[in-house]
Amino acid sequence: MAETPNVDASNSDQYAMWDGGSGSFWTARADRFNEGMAGYHGTLVKAAGFQPDSQVLDIGCGSGQLTRDAARAAYEGSALGVDLSKAQLDLARTLAERDQLANATFLQVDAQVHDFGEARFDIAVSRHGTMFFGDRPAAFANIARAIKPGGRLVQLTWQPVDRNEGLTTFRTIAAGGKEVPPPPADAPTPFSLSDPDRVHPLLSEAGFTDIEMTGLTVPMYYGSDVDDAYEFIADGFSYEKLDDAVRERAIDDLKADIAAHLTDQGVFYNAAHWLIEARRV
Repeated sequence: MAETPNVDASNSDQYAMWDGGSGSFWTARADRFNEGMAGYHGTLVKAAGFQPDSQVLDIGCGSGQLTRDAARAAYEGSALGVDLSKAQLDLARTLAERDQLANATFLQVDAQVHDFGEARFDIAVSRHGTMFFGDRPAAFANIARAIKPGGRLVQLTWQPVDRNEGLTTFRTIAAGGKEVPPPPADAPTPFSLSDPDRVHPLLSEAGFTDIEMTGLTVPMYYGSDVDDAYEFIADGFSYEKLDDAVRERAIDDLKADIAAHLTDQGVFYNAAHWLIEARRV
């Protein structure tokens, strides 16, 4: 039986979610997530600038695409991917073994409190993996301790929800057309690192300098056709669990909106992310 990871109390709900239903959802849809992020992934890898001897930490690695890319580039170094989801980590290990990447390893740990060692890594990276910490100052301070002086942090996070057409649309339709307020700024949500006025002091106080946030706007892929995209979106936003009074209309409205975003290459919605770069003091 696998050992239960040491998880900070502030992350207990996230652990239950990511090691439960959310982890299973994204494990089953790992390819879809990678396809959706394809317009951003290359920019993130280029910004990371992995070197042949780099020691890399991938935070919230999921099924490990970024970890594997780091391991390929750092062929004389190593890449460690960490996540709370056992299911995603099991898939990540399988894919790394398939690709014969012996220098890629994976651990189920809480990056907010795990002891990575002092000044161990040249670079820490993350693709959608750093927004969910219950105590962000503690988490980024712990990550900073693990990075060598002068080493780098490079991560990709969402911009505010209202700059992301797909997410705004899916939330609004699920609410019966009513405007949905943005998630609380202090809550561990996908948008907790969307405000530059909060991110800069957060990283500075954690021990980083030369903090830069570059806005990226690339449409995101949601499916090959209307039915394919509908299955993915409706499941992710729990459309089938809506109250009877709004479910039927919401499903019809969602399918119509998806159809309006269908192109020759599939279904795309406009999206906006931050590429966040910083250097360890």
